[in-house]
Amino acid sequence: MLYLIGIGLSDPEDVTVRGLELIRSSARVFLDAYTSILSVGKDRLEEFYGRPVELADRDLVEQGDVILAAAQSADVSFLVVGDPLGATTHADLAMRARQRGVAYRVVHNASVLTAVASCGLQLYTFGETVSVPFWDAVSRPSSFLDKLLGNWERNLHTLCLLDIRVREPTMESLLRGRPEFEPPRFMSCSVAAEQLLALLAEVSAAEDNADLLAESDAAELRNRLNRRKQLPPPERLLTVGLARLGSPDERIAACSLADMASRDLGPPLHSLVVPAPRLHPVEAEFLRQFADTEADAALVDASAAER
Repeated sequence: MLYLIGIGLSDPEDVTVRGLELIRSSARVFLDAYTSILSVGKDRLEEFYGRPVELADRDLVEQGDVILAAAQSADVSFLVVGDPLGATTHADLAMRARQRGVAYRVVHNASVLTAVASCGLQLYTFGETVSVPFWDAVSRPSSFLDKLLGNWERNLHTLCLLDIRVREPTMESLLRGRPEFEPPRFMSCSVAAEQLLALLAEVSAAEDNADLLAESDAAELRNRLNRRKQLPPPERLLTVGLARLGSPDERIAACSLADMASRDLGPPLHSLVVPAPRLHPVEAEFLRQFADTEADAALVDASAAER
């Protein structure tokens, strides 16, 4: 039997009673170290669970062979930070278990998809969740902005899940055939804001080049640029930064996108929310407590006044 067990957002004690019982009775316990992390180390988990915990990196999770082979003959617990089905990777693992005749059960828990309501924005007014990846010298993915704009047009909030890089091999080591790994990297709200600012700044530059394109390509580009112009200037675009949700040192800050680019919310993990253009008065009243300055509070109030 394979148990997909959510262990919550912060501490070892966040696991449910049923989840803890299954962990302690399992022959092997794996911890997903690919899609998210806890704020505590593996040793703390082992101490609380009373069981050894094996870290599962990206290859082990995505291939799943070791985990599923173990679950064919014994009870195996696969631990996921947050909720087990919050990432498609784990749904894929469950489907492969079924294909191989391995029974599985899911033990749910809190995740960022629900804990984001800590900022006061109502869950049923969130639109599509987006992922914001790190940029590098050769790649600057921007599809998350189009999804954000789609939510904005429907007056829906956007939860941005920020990139984490754990056990990422360096390009040089791959070329040598002996993988060496980069230090772990966790995107902060400020970095996500900087990348969003850079995309918005490209609008005027792209407009200047539209006339050089074929008519159909130019029309498509202008359509995308016009959608991006719906957003207010960065100084007036409200954002909410969330850090270490569920932990004792949880931090939430509401400010403009321009200010978020310089806000230090402390250690990971971070998530960023771009609220809908028109907030419900109850949402605005709750969110206002996370405004650090009068200017931030005025920005929250303005979003509610536009209803």
